[in-house]
Amino acid sequence: MKILSPISILYLIYLITIPRVSSSSPSLTVPHHFLQCLDTQPSDHGSPNSATAVIPTNSSFSANLMSAVRNLRFASASNRKPEAIVAALTETHIRATISCCKLLNLELRVRSGGHDYEGFSYTSPVPFVILDMYNFHKIEINMADETVWVQAGASLGELYYNIASKSKVHAFPAGVCPKVGAGGHFSGGGFGNLMRKYGLSIDHIIDAQIMDANGKVYRDRRSMGEDVFWALRGGGGGSYGVILAWKIKLVRVPEKVTVFKLERTVREGAVDLVHKWQQVAPVIDRDLFIRLEIKPINRKISKGKTIKVSFIGMFLGTPERLLNITKKKFPELHLTTSDCLVKKWIDSVVFWANYPEKAPIEILLKRISANEYYWKRTSDFVQTPISKEGLATIFQTMIDHSPLPRRVWMQWNPWGGRMGEIPSDATAFVHRGGNLFMIEHFMNWYRPGDELEEKFLAIARSFKEAMAPYVSKNPREAFFNYRDVDIGITTPGYNATYEGAKVYGEKYFKGNYLRLVKTKAQFDRTNFFRSQQGIPVLA
Repeated sequence: MKILSPISILYLIYLITIPRVSSSSPSLTVPHHFLQCLDTQPSDHGSPNSATAVIPTNSSFSANLMSAVRNLRFASASNRKPEAIVAALTETHIRATISCCKLLNLELRVRSGGHDYEGFSYTSPVPFVILDMYNFHKIEINMADETVWVQAGASLGELYYNIASKSKVHAFPAGVCPKVGAGGHFSGGGFGNLMRKYGLSIDHIIDAQIMDANGKVYRDRRSMGEDVFWALRGGGGGSYGVILAWKIKLVRVPEKVTVFKLERTVREGAVDLVHKWQQVAPVIDRDLFIRLEIKPINRKISKGKTIKVSFIGMFLGTPERLLNITKKKFPELHLTTSDCLVKKWIDSVVFWANYPEKAPIEILLKRISANEYYWKRTSDFVQTPISKEGLATIFQTMIDHSPLPRRVWMQWNPWGGRMGEIPSDATAFVHRGGNLFMIEHFMNWYRPGDELEEKFLAIARSFKEAMAPYVSKNPREAFFNYRDVDIGITTPGYNATYEGAKVYGEKYFKGNYLRLVKTKAQFDRTNFFRSQQGIPVLA
């Protein structure tokens, strides 16, 4: 006799308990079944769970879907759309959504800010539902112990704004894009311009709350267990459950910080400067973070293209102390007092987000973007300095791969400082000591079309391949929050295997991959929380 699985039994119970459709009614679609299922689940004060959901036949469905689509590649008609979007207001709504996805065999996608680089938080190759955490954005600050509870749907901009409203000398080490959601950003690691001083976001997360596949809420790290708490910090929360909130510890910053941006072309010595930057930026005073942006541009005088390098700096101190450091350690940069801007920390956030110079800090509360476009982004780690000859080759390769005004370009972010002091297995984020800097590769375009997309993706992939001699090897490491399907995926469904997922798991997590898989087997045995690059169960 065949034994029914727990999900099959639940589905039979659902079929028995849902209201019957009369013979004169049209057959219900999956979205309508989902809505009906929601209303068979326990609700808050008699309010129907389905009131928080929209389905494709609702007039507001498209607006809800697009509100957090950050990459228009995944908004095309050829992309599968969700059966429903649930904008949960309470934990009850989340629990009902999980239950009905299990009953109807739908995958669940959890969307905090929508910045997943491959759109995994709002797309799937199989029928799915989006759980939108937009309404979970409460931020509770306790200045007495310098801690904050921040819900998963809160944006970094909201977090920064709220911190600044309480203190001029506190901050949090996280990303420079204010619209990114805390749920995904922190669970993947969370790096920004305070990382050399303080490390990553996850190095200052002291507690968390998560709901598992059975709807059980774990209110603290003790109840979920240290293995799960370890995995959530860098291993991606989306593989284990629904992150509800994080408890973070604030860090101290001066009342005033110094920022700068210098630009140099190849003619102005960019090759030599970048070569020196590799030797200096990872070991210089940890109060100083200097990012490089490397872009092909048209020459101003003669025909053709050249490379422009921007040196963008964040310094936790005064211009006087900054100049004293750069004159000793990086005199070739020729940084001067006139290049330096003195700002409150919160105003430096506005500067790093590339908002207008006089923009009010309230702009950080803006969560919805109006001008999204099409793009592909990936990552690399560099562990040995690139020679001047190598840099010249890279610059020329960038030019060859840049049909202006479209272009490949890069950001180089220095490691070192605190990052080199934290063991690689302290959290699930493995890329610590031994790295000089991380590269983020960019390819942007601004018109739709499958042929156009394939053209630009091919350019991005070709350039990434050309960078292989200069970056980490065996494995070629990658940053989990900069997802890249080109390094490998698993097939849709419950049956992703440890060996099958190794193709990306070891690149993202190296020696931490096996522990992540073992933890998954303990906490989400049925692999309910899954995606094309999720953590599989061990067997």
